[in-house]
Amino acid sequence: MAQAPRRRTGPASRHARLVARLRRDPFTVQTVRSTAAATLSYVVALWLSSEPAPLTAPLTALLVVQVTLYSTLTTSLRRVNSVVVGVLIAIAFSVIVGLSWWSLALIILASLVVGRVVRVEEFVPEVAISAMLVLGVTQVAHTAWDRVLETLIGAAVGLLFNLVLAPPVWVDTAGESIEELARRTRRLLLDVADEFSETTPVERAAARLHEARRLDDDVAGVDAALRTAEDSLRLNPRVKEGLLHRVVLRTGLDTLEICAVVVRVLARTVTDLAKARSGAVLLPSPAALALRETAEYTGDAVVSFAVLVTARGSEAAEAAEHRLAEELRAARARRTHAAELLLALTLRDPRHWQLHGALLAELDRILDELDPDHRGRRLMEELDRRTSALRERRRRLTLRARLRTRA
Repeated sequence: MAQAPRRRTGPASRHARLVARLRRDPFTVQTVRSTAAATLSYVVALWLSSEPAPLTAPLTALLVVQVTLYSTLTTSLRRVNSVVVGVLIAIAFSVIVGLSWWSLALIILASLVVGRVVRVEEFVPEVAISAMLVLGVTQVAHTAWDRVLETLIGAAVGLLFNLVLAPPVWVDTAGESIEELARRTRRLLLDVADEFSETTPVERAAARLHEARRLDDDVAGVDAALRTAEDSLRLNPRVKEGLLHRVVLRTGLDTLEICAVVVRVLARTVTDLAKARSGAVLLPSPAALALRETAEYTGDAVVSFAVLVTARGSEAAEAAEHRLAEELRAARARRTHAAELLLALTLRDPRHWQLHGALLAELDRILDELDPDHRGRRLMEELDRRTSALRERRRRLTLRARLRTRA
């Protein structure tokens, strides 16, 4: 029978894949957008500012243009606030004192304190930098307002840049990170389960435990990607039901983090069992096989859960939910069989009954966390909590507005 011709990968297709990968890389997108916005702000400042080299404008745009629209808006406000406060402090000091070592110390101290008071967050040093730059020139007032103008130009260009050319929504990138975390958790769970039917040295079991501890770093990386995705959903006109997307992804990551912690505890139990067995096989073959099959179905359920959380369409979500239900059903059936075998083993030799029970309890915890009913309750609780917090915030803002109107 003739074989189908192999698909050739030409330079054009490789170039297209490279471009697609770069467009989905937050660092690449941030670099290109920041460079373009900074250059554009410098050109605009050359037209509007009297300074021969208005570098404050591109500097502001560089700091303002972030990877998401929400962070751009918040950064713009804090950045402009910090520069204006620093300039005003410099003008006040220039009226009273000149530039000397003690006046420089005073202006730095005052700028840092005032920057903390006005809550410019990470731009507290920028208040002192702006004050020093303005105080150190001859024509203080002229340079001060030029610096304010350049700052406003840079902030406005950066903000308009993100409004006109809306930044990407990083949900897909965060979804890929969540799914990869689930696959790593599954691989580690299967590696730990492989030790049940072997004569496991304590050193090898301890190595599995250290590998499980490294999952914490993976969770931290996924959490950072998810924060970027959450920011990209806020205030984005292209996204509907942004709160629901954020809550689904966040609660999904919380569940996977709990599963990673439980896998680490499971690795700790296997290490203790290896110490207790001291060179013997950890479990008899029937019990080891039943636990291995339970872990296999459980690991598959972890991956299916991640796919369900990150599914973008209803059909993909329904398929993942059906697959998750089947895998949970199979895992619980094998877990029941493993419990019967471990009970018989414990009745014959009760010395390690705590460790046998711990193995089942840890697998039970993962299965409970992945249960659709459990996840549904957690999702609704989180939605209610965030909705209530949003209503309370709006109520406080409305009350403040009414008080100001009456005053």
